[in-house]
Order: sequence, then C-alpha cells, then structure tokens
Amino acid sequence: MPRRGRTRTLTRAALLATAGLMALSACGGEGAGPRLELSAALPDSPPDGTVLRVGDPATQVALETSGLIDDLDIEVEWANITGGPKTLEAFRADAIDIGSVADIPPLFAHWTGTDVRIVAARETVDPAEHPTYELGVAPGVDVTSIEDLKGKKIAYSPGQAQGALVLNVLREAGLTQDDVELVEMQSVDDAFSVALAGKQVDVAPLGQTLVKTYLAKYERDGATTIQPGVRDDAWTLYTPTTVLEDADKAAAIKEYVAAWAKAQQWISDNPDEFAEAYYVDHEGLTPEDAQYVVDALGEFTVPTSWDEFIARHQETVDTLVKEQDQEPLEVETLYDRRYEKAIADAVEGS
Repeated sequence: MPRRGRTRTLTRAALLATAGLMALSACGGEGAGPRLELSAALPDSPPDGTVLRVGDPATQVALETSGLIDDLDIEVEWANITGGPKTLEAFRADAIDIGSVADIPPLFAHWTGTDVRIVAARETVDPAEHPTYELGVAPGVDVTSIEDLKGKKIAYSPGQAQGALVLNVLREAGLTQDDVELVEMQSVDDAFSVALAGKQVDVAPLGQTLVKTYLAKYERDGATTIQPGVRDDAWTLYTPTTVLEDADKAAAIKEYVAAWAKAQQWISDNPDEFAEAYYVDHEGLTPEDAQYVVDALGEFTVPTSWDEFIARHQETVDTLVKEQDQEPLEVETLYDRRYEKAIADAVEGS
C-alpha cells in the first residue's frame, strides 16, 4: 500500500543538534540511492523508504490544510527553516535536502562554494501592485520616493534578496553605492525593523510580514514605508547537486515539486484559509495582520516555462557581478530543467 503524505516535523534546534551526525554520510544518511548523472532522465518514482528532508514550512502548512498532502506518496521530514542563511547552513550540515528561498540565496551558495541547482520557480501575478518588500523608513527621516535615498544609511544584506533589492532600487533611482551608506547586516527575524526603530539605519527593506507590525509600533513616531518600484517577486526551490545525484532523492524531489506547484495555486485560490493556518496559527500574527500580508502579496503563479524567469534572474546576476564584484555566471547553469516538465505536467493537469 502506498504511503500517503507520511510526514515528520523537525524543529530547527533538534535539526542542528543532530547535524553533526547527519553530516557523516552523504545525501542524507545510510541507504543512499544509485548515482544519477545530472544529465540523465529522472526516475519515474522513488522506492519505498525514500525520505525527503524539506525546509519549506509555508508549503507544509498549505499541503496539510488543503488536504493535498494525501496525494504526496513520499515520506517527508519537515524542518522549520526559512531564509537564505539558515537554509544554506542546513545544506552545509547535510541536514535538509531542499529549501524554499528567493532568487539570491542560490547565487550566493554557488559563489561561496556550495554547488546547488534550482528545481522550481514561482512569481507574482501582478508584481507591480503586490511587491514582496517595501522600504521601511525610520521615524523622522524624510524619504517619500526612491530618489530621496541619496545620502541615507540603508540596511544591506549582500547574500539575501533584500540586498539585491537595494541595488536594483538604487539603479532605478539613478544612484550608485557611492551616493548612499550601505550598512551591512543580515535580515533575520525583525533585525531590520529593530535597526530602523533604533535609527541605526534610515531605510531598510521589510517583507510584508513585517510592514504592518513596524507601522503599528512606530508610525505614531513618524515611521513610514514607500514602494521599491522594482520587481522583487522571484521565489525558488533549490537543492545541493549531491542530492540530485542520488537517484532516489531526485525522484522524490520530482514528486515534491509537483505537489509544491499545486500548493502554490491553492494558496492563491484560498488566501483567507492560508492566512489563518500559516500566518496566524504558525507564525503568530494577528488575524488582521495576517489578512494584510496575504492581500499585500497577492496571487502567485508557477510558470510552466522558465525562459522569462531565467532571463530576469540573469539581469539580477549581472547587477551583482557589477556592483559586488562577483564572478560572472550564466545563471541557466544553476537550473535543473528536468523539473520544469514535472511542474508543467502537475500545473496543466490540475
């Protein structure tokens, strides 16, 4: 009898406590599958007993809430890990097989010596009206347009999507790094909003989960936000190439990305239910703040052709090469397009 969405959730603390043991064996421990060349066709399905370790809590909630998890015929160990730095840390500890991040973390994984591939992509239906980030402005600072960023201190996280956003905004405003003061820090938890409130920086990119709470706390003191004016909606699933070289894991990822694609569509079609299940129950937001976030982010779409998505990603790469002196990269080499068809089949067949 096939397994139906059998899952187990690992907390980050438990995950990292066992990371040393897990790192002793490649591709997720004993019983690794046959070696699969990256150019070979994906197996149809993984054998019984294959476990996929996933850092993607939003999709976990969407699958469980929607009931789509019953269609997932692989065993999943869920890790409550999000964001580029934590996901890369988990990859390097051989603690997860696949993670959910924006488009910048896979680039920095590559540039810092971890060989990875992107296996899924997501974007926003109307990115101009529904930016992923807004630019938070510290209380008392006069910034009403991106041109006003000149001379300001801006929070900057080079290895995260927020860092690329800052560079793209400066380019859009006709400014360079020399026109502002970039204050380097990681955007973890509410670090950027705390830096804004303490006036350590004048401006910082804030994800929509933080915008409402930031304004609720500090708008009375003069805090504001402005739109970034550039596209910032790219989202990916990525994995170490060592995982894809394990035939069993590669087949499990094929099943997972198909379920992931359906989950993204369910999120778009059921924003109120997702807001309650994920942002309220899982993330601890108030119902009002959760509703604000899903309204702000808008609807998602999973492209069945990656050509335009990759072309936009290359533009971002070229910006980082120029502004951060990174090594030139043909970004398409980071995409495993074998999964493009698996996703297209799932989306078009749903």
